[in-house]
Amino acid sequence: VQLQASGGGSVQAGGSLRLSCAVSGRTFSNSGVGWFRQAPGKEREFVAAIRWTGGALYYADSDSMKGRFTISRDNAERTVFLQMNNLKPEDTAVYYCAAARSLPIGVAVRLRRQYESWGQGTQVTVSS
Repeated sequence: VQLQASGGGSVQAGGSLRLSCAVSGRTFSNSGVGWFRQAPGKEREFVAAIRWTGGALYYADSDSMKGRFTISRDNAERTVFLQMNNLKPEDTAVYYCAAARSLPIGVAVRLRRQYESWGQGTQVTVSS
């Protein structure tokens, strides 16, 4: 599976961006895609994930992201989106999409080791 992330950029606080992750290669009924982000000097953290079949959604248990980020998919285009609204300077990071052959449920969906393939990342910079 190959993934290509795009849509990052520089915005002012309060702005919005929509990230895209184009997926190529074979997918399976229980597979899915997740978004992670990594800020300078910090560990890569889970943002959201979605299952291809059924569209089950998973979000980070983070007050800082709740209500502002929305994940969605277009099965026909094999693309997963991350809509980010009301962006804050602390959202500045490289955003990565990743594919899991078998997307787990529960807290395991947040673990990086559950994802076998990773895209190259797209930079999001939010200025105050």
